Amino acid sequence: MKAILRWVLCLLFAAVALEVFFIGRIAAMAVIDPQSTAFQRSEAWQLATEGRSNGERGWKQEWVPYSQIADSLKRAVIASEDGEFIYHNGVEWEAVERARQRNARAEQIAARRAAQMRARGKEPRPVQLRGGSTITQQLAKNLLLSGERTLLRKGQELLLSVALELLLDKQRILEIYLNSVEWGEGIFGAEAAAQHYFKKPASRLGAHEAAKLAVMLPSPKFFERRSGSAYLAGRTATIVARMPSAELP
Repeated sequence: MKAILRWVLCLLFAAVALEVFFIGRIAAMAVIDPQSTAFQRSEAWQLATEGRSNGERGWKQEWVPYSQIADSLKRAVIASEDGEFIYHNGVEWEAVERARQRNARAEQIAARRAAQMRARGKEPRPVQLRGGSTITQQLAKNLLLSGERTLLRKGQELLLSVALELLLDKQRILEIYLNSVEWGEGIFGAEAAAQHYFKKPASRLGAHEAAKLAVMLPSPKFFERRSGSAYLAGRTATIVARMPSAELP
């Protein structure tokens, strides 16, 4: 029993130490721009070890301050990903439950459709899992956590989301998010995305361009290869219509 107790205490100490480390990193982000995220490091490792290639363009990311990101992109991302961004405290609990139920049904339907499409020799579309995670939760996951979908990882994501909201203001959270989120194979951040897709800086993005980038976020690699898809065009028009009501921090 003593040996078991020692192991339990060691595990608890390690868990607490890890959370303190995470919270310390978040606190430092109030004044220090993060050089990379856990998700980016995972992607870099996969590119290096699995022989994946993003062509000759290499790894693209360029940090730009909040003031140099067009308001159109900020509004588009909020309208598409998290309409209540400036009001919530990091987590929208009712939205999490609604999304869980909706996504479970969507995955079941998508699995049946994917089997039918493969039988016809066609490539299945990705499942659109939307509406549960706030921008803060997405940032917590991308910054510090693995991509695995487990209850433990989800619980840690919720805890770190609360820490982000307590230690950083909304403007800083959105600034870090827009500078680190993935927009294609090896493309991270608003500046790299604007240059890659539209050959212009993030500060000069128009409403339609910004909305298109926002719509890509759930499946950026998929839409990078299908930039002319009917779904992308239709969803982009919807987000453009919503953007005027999106409130900025």
